[in-house]
Amino acid sequence: MTKAEIANEIAKATGIEKPAVVTVIEQFMTVVKDSLAHGENVYLRGFGSFIVKTRAEKTARNISKNTTLVIPAHNIPAFKPANVFKNEVFRLK
Repeated sequence: MTKAEIANEIAKATGIEKPAVVTVIEQFMTVVKDSLAHGENVYLRGFGSFIVKTRAEKTARNISKNTTLVIPAHNIPAFKPANVFKNEVFRLK
């Protein structure tokens, strides 16, 4: 499902015009990205959590040149679904 399809579904369900729904969705994504960029997790009760995970420094190999590289520690965004969310998805199968 794309952002446009999500906006259409929300517009149909709420009666709000699609451009307003798209603006809200885009602003939501901006707030989540900004929060994660500042190291803050975002918790949505009953849905899940957008969290920042830290990957440790590791050594990798470039097989073609037979050399090793050091990949520095870095943060990555992740999503952890709530139990209610997981149970709903598993029930659909």
